[in-house]
Amino acid sequence: MSQTAEPQTAGPREPYREQPARALPGVPFLIGAAIVSVIGVVLIAGGSGHSTAQLVVGIALIVVVALLVPGVVVVQPNDSCVLILLGRYIGTVREAGMWWVNPFTILSRPRVSLRIRNFQGERIKVNDLSGNPIEIAAVVVWRVTDTARAVFDVEDYGQFVVVQSETALRHLANQYPYDDYEQDALSLRGHTDEVRASLQAELQARLERAGIEILETRLTHLAYAPEIAEVMLRRQQAEAILAARRTMVQGAVALVQMALAQLADSDLSEMDTERKAAMVSNLMVVLSGDHSPAPVINTGSLYT
Repeated sequence: MSQTAEPQTAGPREPYREQPARALPGVPFLIGAAIVSVIGVVLIAGGSGHSTAQLVVGIALIVVVALLVPGVVVVQPNDSCVLILLGRYIGTVREAGMWWVNPFTILSRPRVSLRIRNFQGERIKVNDLSGNPIEIAAVVVWRVTDTARAVFDVEDYGQFVVVQSETALRHLANQYPYDDYEQDALSLRGHTDEVRASLQAELQARLERAGIEILETRLTHLAYAPEIAEVMLRRQQAEAILAARRTMVQGAVALVQMALAQLADSDLSEMDTERKAAMVSNLMVVLSGDHSPAPVINTGSLYT
């Protein structure tokens, strides 16, 4: 019995890699083409009506020059020319100047700029790790490093940067809270360097397939959404007050301990436990209060 062969599925295609194109200096070629053209014209003029062979040679020289001249390309600084011959990628010309390449690539020679570019993202609304709606925006500095990937592996590498930048920014906002309410917790507002590095690493991983290098990322806008901004502002103010109070109490306790220790080491007075407790209470009130204390002069005995 004959067995039918199962269809083979092709594996994942390897990404394109940029390779240098074969190119000759264009200026010497143009000089040579001009000389050959003059010779052809002279042969045609001299052979017209006298020598058929001379006429044919002149016409052939003109035709050859006409076919080869389209191979001249001019590449500006920080620019490149991708050469495609009959549907095949044959290389990229990166060096600035005038060059002569395969003239049949004239049908498809995409230009890819190698200059550094900025992408300023729009403000987007997204929920942070705590579920609070926030507004966030970023600027991305990038450039093309592999022209073959940029042309062949993505449809439009410029639009690819825009979409992937917004996607990475949304994912970043979902990974961190807006503020560091917990100790040692990374936050969007309090750890800008770590957040920036995380965004740049994720963007680089996403855009590597398009032959794009991320040079820098920065958050240009970060704020709570308008509907919760007022509530979150009061929460921040309350936490700031609590933190200040905590610092004041710690300092007051240290001062009271120092005062008691110095009184114990001196011979100014001897206080029992009750009087020490009263002194501690008074000092804590004075040192931790919001307003300046009003002094009360005791004209009687210490025990009255």
